[in-house]
Amino acid sequence: MEPANQPITQLLAEVTKGDPRAQRRLWSVIYDELHAMARSQTAKEARAKTLQPTALLHEAYFRLFGDNHIEWDNRNHFFATAAKVMRQIRIDDARSRKCIKRGGGRRAGELEDEPPVWDQDPAEVLAIGEAIKRLEETEPRKAEIVNLRYFAGMTEVETATALGVSRRTVQIDWRVARAWLHRELSKGDTNPDHPR
Repeated sequence: MEPANQPITQLLAEVTKGDPRAQRRLWSVIYDELHAMARSQTAKEARAKTLQPTALLHEAYFRLFGDNHIEWDNRNHFFATAAKVMRQIRIDDARSRKCIKRGGGRRAGELEDEPPVWDQDPAEVLAIGEAIKRLEETEPRKAEIVNLRYFAGMTEVETATALGVSRRTVQIDWRVARAWLHRELSKGDTNPDHPR
């Protein structure tokens, strides 16, 4: 583990043991990075967005440090969990606005290689979230790569480090997962009202 990661990993271990001071110290250390993650998820959302980055971050904080007792293995595990939590908050928000539309208007080929910014409407968030759940059932590592690359905005190298695999594995799995997601989301384009 890199020395730069050590303090966060140590603080996470102390938080897991129930040290409230460690939780405050951890929050001050990770706040900027989590806020950047929240900004990347809401950056180009439709003008009528309901979740601002700070609100998304604070809701994620309550889910990460609330009543649920989560044990994190290390810094990478924590940030991967935070990305999933933020994704789920976005999905819950979209559901609460009842914006369900199969495929979400997303066309095949729109998931790019570079870490994205959120430009989807809530229906797209739901469609992508549902597709990733289906992918998790058969290809959990590929789904995790999508989560880290697409939702957390991690680079290939950061994703490889987080998962303990090679960069090449991330590249191949990312390409395959994107193609699979394109196919899944394209199905909704042909008949958006048809239930799955």
